[in-house]
Amino acid sequence: MSLDISPALLTQAEAGEVSQAAFIETVRTSLPYAYQVVAGLREELVTTTAEFVDNNTTPTDDERAQLLRALASNAIRGSLEEHFGVKLAFVNCHRVAAFRPGIEQGDAYREFTSQRTQVLNQTPELRSC
Repeated sequence: MSLDISPALLTQAEAGEVSQAAFIETVRTSLPYAYQVVAGLREELVTTTAEFVDNNTTPTDDERAQLLRALASNAIRGSLEEHFGVKLAFVNCHRVAAFRPGIEQGDAYREFTSQRTQVLNQTPELRSC
């Protein structure tokens, strides 16, 4: 299970509406490592003129699982992007980047998400992630 859903959030969902704030709080508490990585990238991005910043820190298995759950879910990933005002990209089981919104057509984003970059970011140690 990706998220620890509170009874209040479940009630919201059953009624047809889930607030962004409640959902992000659930992500923050359920996937704290993933949330912290994205928050850190956002902080780094606002202090630079670079098109993107990335985190290539090798996480523990539990931390890696959080990243995979957060970034594999369109709802979670999209909510993190909206909350932090970034566009996320993901190369392997731990290399996450935050781009400035609207940059998806730029060279840096296309290169970061390219097949070439995917191949270059593979190592035998990451094979099972």
